[in-house]
Amino acid sequence: MNFYAFCKFYLLFICTLLIYHVSTQATPTESIHYLQPGDTIENFAPGLRIFCHTAKSKYFIYLWRVLKMNLHTNLDNYDLYDGKSPSEVIEKHDVNQRSWKFNWFNTKKSKSFKINPLEDICLGIYTHPYIDHRYKISMELIKIDVTQVLTTIAGIILFWSAPKLSRNSLFYYLTGICLGVTFSLLILIWFAARLFSQGKTMYLIAGTGWLMSTWLARIVCDNVQMILMQYREYVIGYFLLSSLISFLICYRIGPVTNTRTKQIIQWFLQVSGMVMIYFSSYFREASIGLCILCILIYNFPTVMYHRSKNYWRKMFPKRQKLLTEDEYRIQTMIETSKALGGLQAYCSSPESNPWKIVMRLKDPVRFARFMEGESHLSEDETMQHDLEITKMIEECEYTEDEYEEND
Repeated sequence: MNFYAFCKFYLLFICTLLIYHVSTQATPTESIHYLQPGDTIENFAPGLRIFCHTAKSKYFIYLWRVLKMNLHTNLDNYDLYDGKSPSEVIEKHDVNQRSWKFNWFNTKKSKSFKINPLEDICLGIYTHPYIDHRYKISMELIKIDVTQVLTTIAGIILFWSAPKLSRNSLFYYLTGICLGVTFSLLILIWFAARLFSQGKTMYLIAGTGWLMSTWLARIVCDNVQMILMQYREYVIGYFLLSSLISFLICYRIGPVTNTRTKQIIQWFLQVSGMVMIYFSSYFREASIGLCILCILIYNFPTVMYHRSKNYWRKMFPKRQKLLTEDEYRIQTMIETSKALGGLQAYCSSPESNPWKIVMRLKDPVRFARFMEGESHLSEDETMQHDLEITKMIEECEYTEDEYEEND
């Protein structure tokens, strides 16, 4: 091969590379797609494809509304970019292509994305031309996201229950156990650092610690289900042991007794509840409104509440229900029994003066029998009461018969 043929081949090779680079980097208008809920787009071409959604008007009924993009593909080797507009996605893609990158540990990427329906947003998917680049993307509308609703309810309950929780011993032990299980891994790392505190091994751990920690965290997150299934006994044993140790430490220290410490715990729980309410919806204005409403209702003066309640009763009095004759008799018997029981309790208490009470009575022996549990009525009074009741019943029956004859 002479020099002229070599230069010709070299120029052809450079042109091919330039054409390939331009074809892979350029993003024509046909590669930008605007999706609506229910749309599905299937891609067969390599390169960058941008999928956008235009924001809708904000209404309070959209408080827990969520859009969901689902990527249907069996591949893991693709790049994702997000932005407010197609130009922002293209810019991120160009910067990423110009920069040097190397993926140390390849992990699975998410294929489902929750999108804010109240903002303009674009998602870019770049597939390499040397692999199978076919995929399908769809958009789904979730009118009421159960997760967001439960987060809002949990935040409100946490905010209102903070005064009681901060003074509850059971909550103290449960929180201590959860924190102990969570931070037990840090204690293990601290003990490992103490064992390798000298020598070259410590420098090796310090040099590769961040990389190894990142790798372990990503591996655990991606394979948490498999770990729970295959190493179930070890996981259960670890949680039981760390929970027992945490409970013993909390039991040794004891619940919080300082008033200011309890107040600080209450404030922390209330702030956590407000944060949960704020991040429970993409509609930030409505979330802030809920937070303000909770704070106003929580700090509403009790005096104003009672005044409003009394004013409402005056303006709209409750309608009194009249008792029937049978209800009146039953109520009379109940109230009489309560009054007699209260009288017996008072006369038996140290507050009463029995001699002064006896001096005022006409029949102290009868009162003494009443205090010993006998009836407060004598036999003559009981017979007279029965005769009067019988007489009243006969008069009522005679009146009813006379009324029927006249009819």
